[in-house]
Amino acid sequence: MEDQLLLQALLEVAEKAGIEVRQAALGGQGGGLCVLRGKKILFIDVSADLAEEIARTAEALADLEDLEQQYLLPQVRQVLQKHQKNP
Repeated sequence: MEDQLLLQALLEVAEKAGIEVRQAALGGQGGGLCVLRGKKILFIDVSADLAEEIARTAEALADLEDLEQQYLLPQVRQVLQKHQKNP
């Protein structure tokens, strides 16, 4: 799967999980998931290269609770499993 499509698929997973996605220039190595005023927000660092964006996004989403119940493309599931902290 092309990297840009993989990132887009990961962002769709975030949106389906009720996570707001924001894109911002954060210096090239930022980004990640945070909770702001009780709402989950995923920051995507548009200054980073595409591989870093994918890695940070996958790290942020990998341990979400309801991923097992969602249909995910095999490539998306694989990258999320690769970044799980507690497999």
